[in-house]
Amino acid sequence: MTFDFGKQTLFLLLYGFLAWTAEVVYFAVRKKKFVNRGLLSLPIDFEIGAVFSGVAFILPTLGRNYFGMYLITLADLVLVRSVVGFFCGRLTKNITWLEKAPSGSRRNLLFNLLAAGAILVVYLLLQPVFLVLAAALPGAVLTVLWVAAWALIAGNFAAVVFAMRKGRDSFERQREKGRADRLSAWISETVWKRLEKAYPGIRDEDRRTEISFAKGMSLDKLIWVFLISALLGDVIETLYCRLVGGTWMSRSSVIFGPFSFVWGVGAVLLTVSLNRLKDKNDRWILLAGGILGGAFEYMCSLFTELVFGKVFWDYSDMPLNIGGRTNLLFMFFWGILGLVWVKIVYPPLERFIEKAPPVAAKVLTWVILVLTVLNGLFTAAVLQRYNERQIGEPPSNVLEEFIDDTYDDAFVEHRWQNMVSADTGESA
Repeated sequence: MTFDFGKQTLFLLLYGFLAWTAEVVYFAVRKKKFVNRGLLSLPIDFEIGAVFSGVAFILPTLGRNYFGMYLITLADLVLVRSVVGFFCGRLTKNITWLEKAPSGSRRNLLFNLLAAGAILVVYLLLQPVFLVLAAALPGAVLTVLWVAAWALIAGNFAAVVFAMRKGRDSFERQREKGRADRLSAWISETVWKRLEKAYPGIRDEDRRTEISFAKGMSLDKLIWVFLISALLGDVIETLYCRLVGGTWMSRSSVIFGPFSFVWGVGAVLLTVSLNRLKDKNDRWILLAGGILGGAFEYMCSLFTELVFGKVFWDYSDMPLNIGGRTNLLFMFFWGILGLVWVKIVYPPLERFIEKAPPVAAKVLTWVILVLTVLNGLFTAAVLQRYNERQIGEPPSNVLEEFIDDTYDDAFVEHRWQNMVSADTGESA
């Protein structure tokens, strides 16, 4: 199974259009008028389209395991909504929407449970038709489609964010003074007219506050949550292997440093998804954490197999497993971890991060982020060369020669001792 960007984009567009149409029809019946309530001006519900695209990629690996399909669909829905909501909230932080549903409410939880079921049913009914359509389109057509689609989506999104960040009033003042750029004014007026029609009473406000570092659910804070959790996760796993297995084993995801990216990304997803439930009953956090954690573990396993051709864990011999990539017991542990994270670990960690000096912390954050990205990319290159060496492929450039000389098979197999080939199942 390989990732086909053209087909996944096609699925996003098709399902996104259907979801947008359904919402338009619903509000047309309810309010007796056409209303485009999407953030984008395009006839696409990007959020739901992204959920379906993820479902279309992951669910074929589950066969006829409908329970597992539902759990993955539910987790996919919650993750996409949380991530999209977080970034939209940051990009449009001066906007008062007035019609937002309360985050983390029981009503919102019930909506997710029912929506996941509806998405799964729609997927099972329509995906065969869309697969036939995707297979009928030539590869060149799919390439042109995804390039054009993403260019339109990116351009439209940039225009909407530009107008909302600037605010309607700022352009009105510039226009009165004769200093408004015609294109900027047209973009702002078009976007705001549509949003005011869809969300009566929407307004932009000046919410500037004193300078502080990583206040609220900010990107800077999430970067540090990732880094700290990746470090602690590696330490915990290393000690666990020593205490249980009696051997010291590297659990790092990367070449340089003791960082487990799985723990880092997992902590970020738990923070974004579960922090809104911090004031709710513990059982809701336990349930949401278990579902999200299991889906995250499943997707991490699928990602490493597709990208690197390696399996880093396999639960096929355990009862109640889902495709060998996760199981209900570990999902329960994920739920406990989510509860502990939201109630005990994250609050003091959040206060600790916010105490950092604003300017120095900002600079340090992005320096470390760049180094971390480079570390991840170089690690991917090392694993790629390891796979190529297994089939006798010689190095083709100076970088590959350097990798072969410095990070040979012995180094890779010692660095990731529990790594096995996805094709043969044999240990590296």
